[in-house]
Amino acid sequence: MAALSIAHTEASLGWGGQEIRILAESRGFLDRGHRVTLYAPPGSRIANEAPRHGVPCVALPIGRKRPAGVLALARAMRSGRHDVVNTHSSTDSWLAAIACCILRDPPVIVRTRHVSVPVSDSVATRWLYRRAAARVVTTGEALRLQLVRDNGLDPARVESIPTGIDAARFGALPRADARRLVGLPADVPVVGIVATLRSWKGHRHLVDALARLADARAILAVVGDGPQRAALDRHVAALGLAPRVRFAGQQRDVAPWLASLDVFALPSTANEGVPQALLQAMFAAVPCVTTAVGAIPEIARDGDTALVVPAGDPDALARAIDRLLADAALGTRLAAAARAFVEPRFGLATMLDRMEAAFRRAIADARR
Repeated sequence: MAALSIAHTEASLGWGGQEIRILAESRGFLDRGHRVTLYAPPGSRIANEAPRHGVPCVALPIGRKRPAGVLALARAMRSGRHDVVNTHSSTDSWLAAIACCILRDPPVIVRTRHVSVPVSDSVATRWLYRRAAARVVTTGEALRLQLVRDNGLDPARVESIPTGIDAARFGALPRADARRLVGLPADVPVVGIVATLRSWKGHRHLVDALARLADARAILAVVGDGPQRAALDRHVAALGLAPRVRFAGQQRDVAPWLASLDVFALPSTANEGVPQALLQAMFAAVPCVTTAVGAIPEIARDGDTALVVPAGDPDALARAIDRLLADAALGTRLAAAARAFVEPRFGLATMLDRMEAAFRRAIADARR
C-alpha cells in the first residue's frame, strides 16, 4: 500500500498519556515508512519532547481558538499535502476543521477522543463530529458507546482503538535491581502510581489509603508531576506521611519504577479511557488495584486481572492493597492473568495496524 502523509494536531500545553500516545504513534508510523508531521503550540511539552522521539514538529499558534491558529494550520496543511489530519484536543480539532473548510483540497479529519468527559450536543459540536470529522476514534469501547448513545454518532464511523504498549520495555528487570536503580528500599512493601498529578487520578485517595494500611512500613511511590503537586504535598504533611511518600516527579522511563512495585494503584474517579499506565503495569506483571471508571473495566476485571474498588473510597482501596500485600499468590495470579490478557490485544503493533486502517477507511469514505 502507498505510504500516507499524516498530520497530528495537539493544542495541549500539558503532559500525560494523551501526548505520549501521539508521539509513540507518530514514531511507529515513521518506522513503517509513512510521512508524519506534528503541529503543536510553541513551548508546549509535546513540541519539546518530539525531537527526542525523532518526530518532525512544526510550532504553530494553536494553543487557543483564534483566527491566527486557523490560518497557520491552513497554510501548514496546504504545504504539507497531508492525506489525513488526526486531531486530539478540542481546540486543535476546531481549528483544523475550520482550516479544512478554506482549503481547496483538504485532508480528511480523524478525531481521536482520549477521555470520557461528556461531549456537548450543541449544533456546532454536532457539525464537528458528524460532518467535519470523517471518522472518530476513541481510546476505549466505553467512550465509543458514550458518543453513539449520547451524541447520536453513526456507530459505523466511531471505533475504539486503545493505546498500544511496547511489551519489550516492561517486565524484564528483577524487583531488587529495579529498586536499586530508582533508589527505593529493598526491605519494605512499595505501592506505586504512575499518572499526571490531576484531581481525577485519585492520588489524594491513595495517600489516605496509605495511612490505613495494616503494614505501617509500606511506602508510596508517586511517579509523575502536575497541577496537584502542591496540594498533595500539603495533604501528605497534614497526615504525617512525608517519610513514607516518595515523589519521583516526571520520569522519561517508568519501566524500572513499575518493576520496583509490589502493588500498582490507579484509583481514578473520572475521565479515563483505557489508561496507558495501567496497561504498562499489567505488561510489567505488577498486581493492580483500580476503579471501574471510563473504559478501565475493559482491562481490569475484578478478581481476574485486577482488584477493582469503588471510586473515591480510600477504605476499600486500603483493604484491596492490604489483601495483595498479604497474599503473594493472589498477586502473582492476577498479574499473570492481566499480562496474558493485554499482551495480544494492546500491543503497539496492534494499535498501529488499527489506526492505519482507520485512516485509510476515512480517506476512502471521503473519496466516495
